[in-house]
Order: sequence, then C-alpha cells, then structure tokens
Amino acid sequence: MPELVFFSGTMDCGKSTLALQIGHNRSARGLRGVIFTRDDRAGEGKLSSRLGLVTEAVEADEGMDLYAYVVAQLTKGGRIDYVIVDEAQFLAPAQIDQLARVVDDLEKDVFAFGITTDFRTRLFPGSRRLIELADRIEQLQVEALCWCGARATHNARTIDGEMVTDGAQVVVGDVNRPLGEIGYEVLCRRHHRRRLTSAVAQAGALSPDVLPVAPA
Repeated sequence: MPELVFFSGTMDCGKSTLALQIGHNRSARGLRGVIFTRDDRAGEGKLSSRLGLVTEAVEADEGMDLYAYVVAQLTKGGRIDYVIVDEAQFLAPAQIDQLARVVDDLEKDVFAFGITTDFRTRLFPGSRRLIELADRIEQLQVEALCWCGARATHNARTIDGEMVTDGAQVVVGDVNRPLGEIGYEVLCRRHHRRRLTSAVAQAGALSPDVLPVAPA
C-alpha cells in the first residue's frame, strides 16, 4: 500500500542525503519520481546534501498545488512512481494535505523529509500537519551531536556565534556559517535552554581565571 512517510530529525542528521539515496535506489530499479524542495541551501530548484551531493528538483513555491502538478504530469503522459519532498517543514499545511491526496487518490508513495521544530522549539506548520497525517514517522538514526558530545535535539539560530530567539520563523541559512552571518547550530536541550553555543562555550573556556590565586 502506498504511504505518506515523514522522515524527521534535527539539522545535520542526514535527511537530504537519505532523500537522495531513496531517489537513487528507486531510479536504479527503473522507477521514476518527482522531487519537490523548498528553500534549499544550494538555491532554487535544488536538492543538496552537506556531503556535496546535489540533484535537480521542482521548487514548491508558496501557493503551488502539489497534487495538481503531479496530475498534470501524469495527464501529459509522464510517469511518476513516487514523490520525494525535502525541506517539507517549509510547506503550508494545505500542501501537506495535497501530498496525502497523492497517496490516497493517485496511489503514489510520498517520502517527506524535514525538521520538526524551529529555532524557538516551536513546530513548523508543515511538520505539524505531517505528524497529523503521515502513515509513518521515521526518526533518522544518524544522530547529530551537540558541541558537548550529547545527542542534539534542538536547532539554534545564531548571529556572530550567539543564539537568538527572535525573528521570522523561516530564514534560510546553514550550519557552520561565518561569524556575522545568520547561521544555525544543533544543540542538546540543556545547552539550548542555556543558549550556550559552541562559540560562547569556547569564549568562556578562554576567559582569564577570575579566582584569586595566592602567590607561591
């Protein structure tokens, strides 16, 4: 039976790499699919992995009817055996409903990949709708790690290495951005609550000893 599957995890846990692998495996078996993406780090109409892999994709713009797009391709004689959606958290809830309709009405598997919560630990609307509708939710097994070595569970937005909690929900960026740019870092819950990023922790470790030291 066709399924709507939501693969979720923090940033830097291999979601896009798995999306590319699923597409490769199916195309190697003679199947054909369509790949949707939204606001990928590599630019419009791209699905890219931090490992350096990249492929062409259809940019799922705001207001685009994903179900109608698939129907139009099939009507023109195109073949679509499955659908892959990367950065699914950026989709509108209505677009998630359209993906569910692709599964139910057109009987095509849909594999959606995305992070669940934003830098404020709030659910993205698209992710919330996927949690509500998905036949299966798969937590990626490749664990991203906080700078302390613990499992990273939260996404932090940073400016100059310091965590920020204000701003628009969607601002395109990536991990390991240079200081001065908006970037993102994955943290464990403890350090996300304390706003303790790797840069802040390093600065603290390099601070001079403030305790009085008795002369020898």
